[in-house]
Amino acid sequence: MCALQLPQDPNLLVGYETSDDAAVYRLSPDLAVISTVDFITPPVDDPYWFGQIAAANSLSDVYAMGGRPVTALNLVMYPSKKLDMSFLKDILRGGNDKVVEAGASLAGGHSVDDNEPKYGLSVTGVVHPSRILTNCNANVGDALVLTKPLGTGVLFNANRSGKLRYADLEKILPLIASLNRRALEAALKFPVHSCTDITGFGIAGHALEMAKGSGLQISLEYKKLPFYPDTLSMYKKGETTGSNKANRKLCEGHLKIAASLSREEEELLFDPQTSGGLLLALPAGQADDLVKALQAAGVVHAVKIGEVIRAEQAGVRVV
Repeated sequence: MCALQLPQDPNLLVGYETSDDAAVYRLSPDLAVISTVDFITPPVDDPYWFGQIAAANSLSDVYAMGGRPVTALNLVMYPSKKLDMSFLKDILRGGNDKVVEAGASLAGGHSVDDNEPKYGLSVTGVVHPSRILTNCNANVGDALVLTKPLGTGVLFNANRSGKLRYADLEKILPLIASLNRRALEAALKFPVHSCTDITGFGIAGHALEMAKGSGLQISLEYKKLPFYPDTLSMYKKGETTGSNKANRKLCEGHLKIAASLSREEEELLFDPQTSGGLLLALPAGQADDLVKALQAAGVVHAVKIGEVIRAEQAGVRVV
């Protein structure tokens, strides 16, 4: 079978080669467009929260590239013969409210009938070509700052299985559904070298993408990683997600766990996130000031979690 041959367009500044968060295409010397698409199944039963979380999750990829979302299109898969259309209206209302909060315009979309509800957005953003953030430009000596806690995957599953009360999950939904807009706006005032958002591959998988893209090693301090309440206890109760095993496999040969961790603590490294935070790499001397700026901007869970170092093999080390 012949290898896929794609045209080499010099204006395609970011494609699929680096597993980045979105594509970026240059339209002029001072304007590039960001293109991304994402949709998810319901993490919670409440349709309005589903809409908000799914929209925030989709919009996040634009922020991860250093850009500003301008338009969004709804992507809807819905079992119209099984569920009342009022649920769909609430899903779309949640998504619209989040798009409006982002300062973007909802401009249409597409829907199909499906057996399971799914919702998300196709988002177009803008960025200056010289100010694009990617996941492959971390430098030796950079510090790593994370802007949201980890653990949504196991918490959503634990709620479905009855191990976690919805009342406990509901407390953190506003944070999960929060946009990464304020985090990016604060970060852009600093010399950030690299950025990605933490989503389906978990903290270990997305840190590995940054490490491989930059040709360096990322060292994560486990004790500094922020987790949502109840995450570890859910793993101890036997809960997990459908992605943990695959995420662990993804990191095989490139992840060294030097810290003394239980199996359940290790699982948190592979927990898939929905609408996770930004992982930012910047000069170590600027990291504490960035954390202070993020917290002053309302990103109160921002914390420094590690560093970027030189190594013979690109990868992730947990200490």
